[in-house]
Amino acid sequence: MANSWNVDLVHQVGVALGKEAKSLNVNVLLAPGTNIKRNPKCGRNFEYFSEDPYLAGKMAGAYVSGVQSTGIACCLKHFACNNKENMRMVSDSIMDERALREIYLTAFEIAITEAHPKTIMSSYNKLNGTYANENMHLLREILRGEWGFPGVIITDWGGDNDRVDGLVAGNELEMPTTAGETNQDIVDAVNSGRIDESVLDEAVDRLLTLVDDVRDVDVQPFDHEAHNELAQRVSEDSAVLLRNDGTLPLADKTVAIIGDFARTSRYQGAGSSNVNPTKLESALDVAAEYFNVVGFEPGFKRFGKKSNGLANKAIKLAQKADVVLYYMGLDETSEAEGTDRTHTRIPQNQIDLLAKLSALGKPIVVVLAAGSAVEMGWAEQYNVNAVLHGYLCGQAGARALMRILTGAVNPSGKLSESYPYAYEDNASAKYFDIPGKVVEYRESVFVGYRYYKTAGIKVQYPFGFGLSYT
Repeated sequence: MANSWNVDLVHQVGVALGKEAKSLNVNVLLAPGTNIKRNPKCGRNFEYFSEDPYLAGKMAGAYVSGVQSTGIACCLKHFACNNKENMRMVSDSIMDERALREIYLTAFEIAITEAHPKTIMSSYNKLNGTYANENMHLLREILRGEWGFPGVIITDWGGDNDRVDGLVAGNELEMPTTAGETNQDIVDAVNSGRIDESVLDEAVDRLLTLVDDVRDVDVQPFDHEAHNELAQRVSEDSAVLLRNDGTLPLADKTVAIIGDFARTSRYQGAGSSNVNPTKLESALDVAAEYFNVVGFEPGFKRFGKKSNGLANKAIKLAQKADVVLYYMGLDETSEAEGTDRTHTRIPQNQIDLLAKLSALGKPIVVVLAAGSAVEMGWAEQYNVNAVLHGYLCGQAGARALMRILTGAVNPSGKLSESYPYAYEDNASAKYFDIPGKVVEYRESVFVGYRYYKTAGIKVQYPFGFGLSYT
């Protein structure tokens, strides 16, 4: 959605999400994820908006205001500096105060001061030596003191270290539960004089305020078709045309559809963000409405294994068509909560097939699916005629992308993150994979385009890039 740069549209999505939460009797929506895309390997980048704090903050604020307009509470997350998934529950993000303020807290500050989320989720990691949910500087001094946040702070699931220290820092609610074990820790701390009872009173008051705010939400059905239409508009507004020599928009051409992602849409990431769509169409489901399709072949195995048989069938099919529509991208295991990517490349079996398709001399249009930046040297190496990047385009994305391919919709998405030629060009590449619990933010404020522009490093597709047909 950040590729749309459209806060009004994101607000509409928030309203729709609020209505869907109400239909399920859900009172607090654990979203949006607002962490910065510091490094393209972060396995949860697909849940975050941007490498840029201002864009991320404006998107998050629009999302929160939309959801909360329905009476549902939002939970802004993960506060803060959770930019790596490996060892996230014990890692220690070490950074200077300027980077903390200018890059990693700015998006949260914008969303909090402009949209007033009722809850915030503390992150698993430590920040400069102290767990986020116990961090007095982060929670008491900045969040409560400077920004005046009056709402509830909850832990990430299982993200509590010392319940009493968390409470003192202002972390009211531990999730999901400890069957009363840490409740006793609080009672003991009050009785022993470790904390004053007023600390507990303050936390209870905030929790009761939240309960009172959301307790009377009516369970109501929502309009499934209207929400699916909104999902389609979002995908149409957010898809990015990265490359085009005039092949797009397509008209009066026979088309061969190749690639497993055309059959099984890559529409969401993996982990706690997984949702059950109310309706889901693949490219194969809708292609005949838009093109003269000569056939479909998966061409490759989805999770990277080589298959000459699948590739050969795809080549034979491609020879029958005027244009090849090649659906490629990252599989579900490549982008997931709890683990980081091992590299930023597209699986080699997909690139090998692209090389064979290119040798046929037919126009190739790549429809790309990935939730975060990937290396795309193959687009130039094999002279791909057009690349339409749908990111993870949601339940109605297949039809939305078809409408862009045919010109019914003029592509208008602009990248919310930079696409370097190689992973090693990223400023944090040297520090991201260092073994151990310490995560050093040595690049400081030089994240994304701030680094590439300052250091004079050329990227394949810069932040804000996106073509159209006009």
